[in-house]
Amino acid sequence: MSIFDIFRRKRKELDEDELRWDKMWELWENEEAASPYAEIMTYEVEINNGGHSQYFLNVSNCGDLEKSLETLYAMLPSKLKSNLKKAYEVYLTITEENEDDVEEILDDCDDIFYDNEEKNRKILEKYASTL
Repeated sequence: MSIFDIFRRKRKELDEDELRWDKMWELWENEEAASPYAEIMTYEVEINNGGHSQYFLNVSNCGDLEKSLETLYAMLPSKLKSNLKKAYEVYLTITEENEDDVEEILDDCDDIFYDNEEKNRKILEKYASTL
């Protein structure tokens, strides 16, 4: 099952906003979503699937993490931006000796993201409305 299938609504008749929302995720899945929205979408998906540690690991393995972070820092609301910066700074310090402590802090950062996820959603809704 693709990520697009996960986000696709199961109703037979979708209203215009829902069709645009689905189109946005289809573009993302096909790596055709516009920047900076593609980076925001990737951030949301990765956090929801495994938290900040998964986001940092997957983006660094598949793309340019520094570039993605710069894009997110420029677009995210201040609370989410400062949370991402904190998570990344802590992530960079991870060692075998402090792994549990770092993961606990990253879990706290995940919780802050979840508590403010609606702010991300509004940015994505604005993008979807242009499709």
